[in-house]
Amino acid sequence: MKLVYPQKAAERDRWVLAQRSERTAVSEREPYAYFVEEECGADRRVEPVATIFLSNRECPFRCVMCDLWRNTLLKTVSTGAIPAQIDFGLRRLEAARTVKLYNSGSFFDPRAIPPADYTAIASLVRNYDRVIVECHPAFLGERCLTFRDLLAGRLEVAMGLETAHSGVLEKLNKRMTLEQFAAGADFLSRSDIDLRAFILVQPPFMKAEESLHWAKRSLDFAFECRAKVATLIPTRGRNGAMETLADAGLFVTPELRKLEASAEYGVGLQRGRVFADLWDVQRDGECMHCFDARVQRMREMNLRQTLPPALHCDACSRQSAEAS
Repeated sequence: MKLVYPQKAAERDRWVLAQRSERTAVSEREPYAYFVEEECGADRRVEPVATIFLSNRECPFRCVMCDLWRNTLLKTVSTGAIPAQIDFGLRRLEAARTVKLYNSGSFFDPRAIPPADYTAIASLVRNYDRVIVECHPAFLGERCLTFRDLLAGRLEVAMGLETAHSGVLEKLNKRMTLEQFAAGADFLSRSDIDLRAFILVQPPFMKAEESLHWAKRSLDFAFECRAKVATLIPTRGRNGAMETLADAGLFVTPELRKLEASAEYGVGLQRGRVFADLWDVQRDGECMHCFDARVQRMREMNLRQTLPPALHCDACSRQSAEAS
């Protein structure tokens, strides 16, 4: 299938929107998901983290790989709705020291999270040592500092680096350059706010044989920008646009071993904590003999930030030999 991918941002926005299916119905009074997960903390101890996915207006950026729009609203929530969602989630979750308030976009986008709610939000999370939110560099500024000053605990901001490959990053339609990411990271550092970077393993428009190299370079770049944490996300292919790109040969789902090798490199650097995102890891197309063991090995890397013994799989070795 021959695909002419739009060259201009506005045209790409329209193209991405045209590939979409229906979004999920969500309520402005309840988060669309909430749970407690285990994570290796800054002190290298495994700790519970209360994680709440807030329902709010969709992000204004139409990143080609994004599937978070499925659980968003068409308009800005009413004042008080976000605190109500946080209260709803926290009342149903066990105690934790860290809380993640993720909102499928940018926390400091005033059309997503009303600034009038910052004080109420800060009050709800006053017993947490660390509060983690996500934000595009374009929305960092005074609102970020205002929220920081309201918190009793430490603020951490997660930003999507995606990839250090500038050409691929431009095609993702994120409306961000590496220079802008670095500037945002510098702002956070000068403001005494910690940085967490999200990195895609094998994003679209990248050759599969080059993806491990660029995952490593992206980790290097994130830590050069003083990130405390880097999360490696195997690029998912189910959002409408990604299926179209896959049909055109412009995207291939990364193999589990690619994610594992990327995490090995990052953990081995010991420059910051590195997590492999194992949510919704797909078994299809993977080796049935070592899939579970590889997932468990990465889970151990996530929690311990050490490298367990490497896995050897005879079936994978035979497959590699036959392919060569």
